[in-house]
Amino acid sequence: MKPYSEILQTIQTYHELGETIAAANFVIEAYDIKHPNFGEFQLREKAEPKYILMTTEGTFGLPQVIRIPENTFEFEFTLMLNLIAHEMIHVGQKAIGNFIDDRNEREWQAYYEMLFHKTYPQVPDVPKHQQLFFANKALDYYAKMGIGSALQEKYALQKKEVEDFVASLSQ
Repeated sequence: MKPYSEILQTIQTYHELGETIAAANFVIEAYDIKHPNFGEFQLREKAEPKYILMTTEGTFGLPQVIRIPENTFEFEFTLMLNLIAHEMIHVGQKAIGNFIDDRNEREWQAYYEMLFHKTYPQVPDVPKHQQLFFANKALDYYAKMGIGSALQEKYALQKKEVEDFVASLSQ
C-alpha cells in the first residue's frame, strides 16, 4: 500500500479537479476494499458536516451502486474511508449467495465492521468520538432486531464485544 501521505495527496488532487468518483475509485483500490458485486460510484447532493449520506443502491444479486456526496473528500479522510467501507459491506450483503434481507442485520454488520475492521483490516480507525457514535448506532440496530429474537441471539457475542469496546472508550 502507498504511504498515507501519498494517498492523501492523490485524493486532494482529484478533489481539486472535481473528480470525486475518480478519487473514490482510487480509494477502494488503494485500500483493497472493492467487493466483486460493486458496480460503480455515482454522485449525490453535497453533504453537510453534520450529515453525510452515502447509500448502496440496486437490486439484490446485481452489481450495486454506491452513491456518495459530490463533496465527499472535503471531509476528514479517515471518516470518508470508513463510510465507503461501510457501504462496501452493504454491497457484499446484496451479492448472490450472501443475501442479508433484514435491514437491521445489514446495518449491524456494517457498523460492526467500522469498529473492528474484520473484513477490511487495512482501513484505519476513526477518532474515539466517531467510534463511540458508530458503536451506539450498531447497538441501536441490534435493539431493533427484537428482544430475544433469533437475530439478537446470532449476534449476542458481537454485541458484548461492542459493549466492552464502548466501556474501553470511556476509560
